Formats: sequence, C-alpha cells, structure tokens
Amino acid sequence: MLPALPRRRSRFPAAAALAVLAGSLAAAAALAQAPAGVPLMKEPLKGAAPAAASAAAAATPAARPGTPRTINWEALVPAGWDPFKDFKGMDFQTFDDADPRAMQFLKRMREVWDNAPANPQIAGQDVRIPGFVVPLEEGKEGVKEFLLVPYFGACIHSPPPPANQIIHVLPKSPAKGVRSMDAVWISGRLATVRTDSFMGAASYRIEATEVAPYREGGR
Repeated sequence: MLPALPRRRSRFPAAAALAVLAGSLAAAAALAQAPAGVPLMKEPLKGAAPAAASAAAAATPAARPGTPRTINWEALVPAGWDPFKDFKGMDFQTFDDADPRAMQFLKRMREVWDNAPANPQIAGQDVRIPGFVVPLEEGKEGVKEFLLVPYFGACIHSPPPPANQIIHVLPKSPAKGVRSMDAVWISGRLATVRTDSFMGAASYRIEATEVAPYREGGR
C-alpha cells in the first residue's frame, strides 16, 4: 500500500495539480533527447505527445572502460510505458477544485506515477546523469541524502514526476555547498531500488561516487 500523501504536498489544489501533471508528460516519457550534452530542462515541456523509450539506451554513447556512461532521463523509462494510458481523452483543464472528479483522478494518477516501472536494461550500469537536487537529509558537513529530478521545481514547486523520473541519491560523502534545486552531475552505479520519501517516490537509487556542479556538455 502506498503511504498517504504527505502534508507538504497538500498546498497543491487538486485541479491545479492535475493540470501540472498533465502538462509534464514530456518529463515522464520523452525527456532530454540530446544524447551527448544532456541539457537540463528548466521546466516540464508542454504539449508533447507520448513517446516510448525503446531506443533510449542505444541513443547514448558507450562509456570508455572505467568511466561512467552519460545517460539522459529518457533512458530511465522502460519501452512502451505510457504514463497517461489510463487517462486518455481527459481534459484536466476543465476541472476545478469543487469538482470531486479532480481529487479522484489526482489520486489515481499519483498511484500510477508513484508505481512507475524502472527500466531493467539499464540497471547495474555505472552512469552519469544531470539533474536538480531535492534534499532529504543535510547537516553542517553537507547534503547526506537527496532526490535527483529532471526539471527545476519538481517535488517542491510542483508535484513529483513519475517514480521512474526520480533517483534517490546517497553520496559517498556529504555533498558540500549543494542547495535545494542546484543543478548537478551525479556519477555512480544505478540500482532499481524503490524509495518512498516525504518528497516523492523514486524507482532508482545511486550511491554516488561524485556529485559535481552542472555545466552543460561537461563537468
């Protein structure tokens, strides 16, 4: 059974949350198409059509021996998974908060997205991926645990994306100088370990060997 939505998320009215989730379809199924630079998304793309990620792994170049392979967020989505399969034809823009259907569909969508499947073909690989930081535990020595998300504001200023678009990161040593929503590169072995946190559910975990400031196209 999924845990109840934490009170921190309750500031999103049901109708508004549905509109945001519907508008972030690209963040669920067709993210960061460029294989080399892997540019970060500042916000969810709007109005994109669903896309399978069957060629995601092949789209990114193979890493040199001993170095992590740079991947994009699309590589985390298994082939054929459609985050809106159960919601075809729904116009969430027509709902308001007085409409009981808004809360009903929001609950259904969160159940689907919080249980979004991982891509088994990429599990166990040493990877490098950029994203934005959502701290879970931090202290004087730095951030000890955080979620990595694909676009600015996810989990904080907007509802969480699907679980297969969230990575639970455990740095080898606390990440110093890292703040909420900072853009970083993460390197480490990708595992399909589910994590339920007060900020969102993650389908993946990385015990990070490196947390570095993000610079587009490089370190």
